[in-house]
Amino acid sequence: MEVLKEKVEEEEEAEREEAAVRAERGEKVVRPMEVQREEAPMTQEMLRDLEKKLSDIEMAIPEKLSTFTKDTIDTSKLPLSYQSNTLKEEHLLQVADSFSRQYSHLCPDRVPLFLHPLNECEVPKFVSTTIRPTLMPYPELYNWDSCAQFVSDFLSMVPLPDPLKPPSHLYSPTTVLKYQEGNCFDFSTLLCSMLLGAGYDAYCVNGYGSQDMCQMDLTRDVCPLTVKHQEVVQEEEKVPPKKYAIKPPRDLTSRFQQEQETKKLEEIKAEEERQLREEEERLLDVEKAKTDPLHGLRVHSWVLVLSGKREVPESFFIDPFTARSYSTQDDHFLGIESLWNHKNYWVNMQDCWNCCKDLVFDLGDPVRWEYLLLGTEKSHLSLTEEEEDGLNDDDDVENLGKEDEDKSFDMPPSWVEQIEISPEAFETRCPNGKKVIQYKRAKLEKWAPYLNSNGLVCRLTTYEDLECTKTLEIKEWFQNREDMLELKHIDKSTGLNVDYFKPGHPQALRVHSYKSMQPETDRIMEFYDRARVDSLVKREETSKTMTEYYRGRSDFLSYRHVSFGDRVKKLSLNSAESNPRPIVKITERFARNPEQPADEDVAERVFLISEERVQLRYHCRDDHITASKREFLRRSEVDHKGNKIVMTPDMCISFEVEPMEHTKKLLYQYEAMMKLKNEEKLSRHQAWESELEVLEILKLREEEEEEHRLTISIYDTKRNEKSKEYREAMERVMHEEHLRQVEAQLDYLAPFLAQLPPSEKMTRWQAMRVKDECLSDFKQRLIDKANLIQARFEKETQELQKKQQWYQENQVTLTVEDEDLYLSYCSQAMFRIRILEQRLNRHKELAPLKYLALEEKLYKDPRLVEFMKVFV
Repeated sequence: MEVLKEKVEEEEEAEREEAAVRAERGEKVVRPMEVQREEAPMTQEMLRDLEKKLSDIEMAIPEKLSTFTKDTIDTSKLPLSYQSNTLKEEHLLQVADSFSRQYSHLCPDRVPLFLHPLNECEVPKFVSTTIRPTLMPYPELYNWDSCAQFVSDFLSMVPLPDPLKPPSHLYSPTTVLKYQEGNCFDFSTLLCSMLLGAGYDAYCVNGYGSQDMCQMDLTRDVCPLTVKHQEVVQEEEKVPPKKYAIKPPRDLTSRFQQEQETKKLEEIKAEEERQLREEEERLLDVEKAKTDPLHGLRVHSWVLVLSGKREVPESFFIDPFTARSYSTQDDHFLGIESLWNHKNYWVNMQDCWNCCKDLVFDLGDPVRWEYLLLGTEKSHLSLTEEEEDGLNDDDDVENLGKEDEDKSFDMPPSWVEQIEISPEAFETRCPNGKKVIQYKRAKLEKWAPYLNSNGLVCRLTTYEDLECTKTLEIKEWFQNREDMLELKHIDKSTGLNVDYFKPGHPQALRVHSYKSMQPETDRIMEFYDRARVDSLVKREETSKTMTEYYRGRSDFLSYRHVSFGDRVKKLSLNSAESNPRPIVKITERFARNPEQPADEDVAERVFLISEERVQLRYHCRDDHITASKREFLRRSEVDHKGNKIVMTPDMCISFEVEPMEHTKKLLYQYEAMMKLKNEEKLSRHQAWESELEVLEILKLREEEEEEHRLTISIYDTKRNEKSKEYREAMERVMHEEHLRQVEAQLDYLAPFLAQLPPSEKMTRWQAMRVKDECLSDFKQRLIDKANLIQARFEKETQELQKKQQWYQENQVTLTVEDEDLYLSYCSQAMFRIRILEQRLNRHKELAPLKYLALEEKLYKDPRLVEFMKVFV
């Protein structure tokens, strides 16, 4: 807007100069509006066109600048250690300045060291004293990965003012936590403080990083949540074939056709990979064309964790922006200038021509790392036997001890206050409760718990293209859901939805895969079998079939497959409950029951309901290769004439490996058929109950998705409304109880009842006497209070009159100050007189009411009420 205003002013200035020149020449000066009036009047269409053009103009609103600057930080409430230095800190700054001058003299080509930047109070502080090792009270922040993830989520990244120089200010971790913003040095200082408190050997590093790392650009990185972990498949031990086992049937499929189909699939896959690779190479070429002109010069800070403490096997880097761990050989880290912890400061004296790949992190080596202070703990180099013998010389040891004693200087304690993270801040995590991270072909969104009404805390959206325009799949994570929903996976390409639940769902649901919530469509439901009475593990449903899998049932049922026919149309309202699908076939499989012989233990049972047949297959004995089979032709019990049908041998077709005599009898076959008839009714009823359960689960899921109820802990007093109401009710009860106790202590009759004999019962005459004495005493106290107020009123009035008389006598000789004092006294005296007058008038009005109230209270007193009834 300022630039546009300047341009308008320049044009107006040019017009005025041109008009002045024309006036000097004697030409007629015509203003722009006059030209418009002479040429053509502005019509309504032109006005509408102008309004349309003006409405199309959009003002570019600048982005909100970061509020985390030295001018916006409130330093008035900061402690004294933030606003000044102690004598030891001043001594340390002098040592650091001397070290910096020597370093600049010996290494003139190196950049100045980052030693003592200013803090939020514009006070120079040594970088090591800015670190405050703190162990957080949360078990989740005990490991390095959880600490790094918390810092990455909790803070918002602010770029360095100059990408080629370290910042001029380094704020305390407490201030950074308060404003939830910071640059890479602020991130590293906070993370290093937390890691040191957790027992890690951590250091802040001042070095150089790649452009992506310095700018926290993750658009070329793969999201860690999209990387599928390779599951280790345990190879089953092959059972050695039996000597007399039956050979499997020959495979009569054409190998040539299989090879041709496999070849076509491989060609299609290779073509897709080639196109994808070409696209990747094209994008890489585009990226390479945009080379970073500041490569190797961008300043960055990260955290180094050395091996040894906390069972860390190998040293590694941590990028505080992304909470990722990197090897010390990674290409993102291009060099190191210095590093420090809360005890010392080290300068890297090694060459970084090959980035950080050749660096040796032995901080006790003075050739590779130049340290600032002597009297601190550091790792020492391993010495040879000759060097150890040389150190055994007494003189050398004494000289070395004296030299160390003279030059040693301990690091002052940290000037930063104790780092504290409130439970509310720890739960909220992200700034304002939300954070968005853009990855390669993916976008990760995070929310604080209870921020969304549906309990959504994380969403990962995966895209097909690099421009992130075509959504491939969506994963949503939930917390504190009453329906125990934990993860929802939506595949946009296939339309498949998969819901994952934690234990505790009303229907013991574990996984629900579906494309539509409409009944009688393709879906798979998995359950927590231990939480169900029927031990159901999984249920697969299509429009025509339903398959159920069981585990650990007492009847050894492990599988049930139900085939349905077409539903008969009815004129009435058609619903799945009132008009169930007809069952055509039921197939059931059973596990081996060791208490029964294999020839009588059913392995598979098939009810062909439409054909009125039942097929049985029994388990195979260990020493047999075939199993027994039976098939029953189930007929109606009566014929068309009403005559009872008798069991005949042709109604049971059996194949028995070792036929037994009792199985051939018609009575055994009849009893078996009647038993199967009852079991068929039971199986059909269970299939019908399964259909109703599916409808119930679908209805319940629709209600759960609409309501989005969240569970709140009873210890969460801020969100738990029931707990809050209960607490307020308890406080009210306690307050009322306290008032009753106070009222009980104000017993008006206690002084008068104490005058009576304690053992004798009070008479009516004594009760009347106690009442009269109490009322008389109360009346006298009211009169005394009125007299006291009246006396004070008269005293104030007399003093004011004396002061006024004194003023009249000495008015001529008074100074200005005396007159001011007199006027001030008169004002205060009149104020006191008015107050006393109001109190006296109010007391006169309330005294009769108080007297009547006490009299009524005495009449209702339980100790006098029986004696007062006569007078009432």
